[in-house]
Amino acid sequence: MKTVAVTGAAGKAGRAVVADLLAHGYDVLASDLNAPSEPPGCSFLRADLTDYGQAVEALAGADAVVHLANIPADGLYPPAVTINRNTAMNSNVFLAAAHLKLHRVAWASSETTLGLPFDVDPLFAPIDEAHFPHPTSTYALSKVLGEQTAHHVCEWSGIPFVGLRLSNIFSGADYARVPGFQHHAELRRWNLWGYVDVRDVAQAFRLALEADTHGSQNFIIAAADTIMERPSADLMAEVFPRVRITRELRGNETLLEIGAAADILGYRPEHSWRDNLPNDY
Repeated sequence: MKTVAVTGAAGKAGRAVVADLLAHGYDVLASDLNAPSEPPGCSFLRADLTDYGQAVEALAGADAVVHLANIPADGLYPPAVTINRNTAMNSNVFLAAAHLKLHRVAWASSETTLGLPFDVDPLFAPIDEAHFPHPTSTYALSKVLGEQTAHHVCEWSGIPFVGLRLSNIFSGADYARVPGFQHHAELRRWNLWGYVDVRDVAQAFRLALEADTHGSQNFIIAAADTIMERPSADLMAEVFPRVRITRELRGNETLLEIGAAADILGYRPEHSWRDNLPNDY
């Protein structure tokens, strides 16, 4: 798979994915609804993927697609707009991939499919892929519907699909906020203190293109640690004392289980907030 279409290429994750793929010798066909702030170093097409014809055009000439284009969170648009647009974009890209007979689809699902925000206690921790589906918003529901659509289009077409349930993505200046979390565990309870560096997101998508997978599979992608200095067991005991802990928690390990991504994709997060703190911390 030499040529990869990347949708949502002007976004935070999209820019990192494009740069990583180019650095590893791929040809990239980038697209987004908005023009990138800086030249992406490859061809770029402005495309509205809620229109099927434009989705076909964005993927034409590619061997595979990394699909990132979506409204990225709740609260940016009315709830109905979020679910309608995201569902249209996902369906159009998946069907376009089948029409064009691409070899693989890797796409951005979300940790929100697992029950975020955890205003209601999770069923167990660490959370893994079995803690699904528990959407609590139309954004999360759009991702659950995306995973179901991927499953069926995969069955119809035979194309392998890999959905990455991405944790809260951090890059650059985002790390300046981390010191403010440390004395208030409740501030980040909403996703079990999870995060992931954008460079590890890019790594995960490249691995999703390269791994020998079959069918439609979905994986949690997070950092190896939590965003907190305190041990993970202490955080759970304070904030979620009634939640069943399925195994011994070691140190600051993530509570968003990434073992399946490690075993099947070869995912090994290389970046931690501890290496990206402001100099005066």
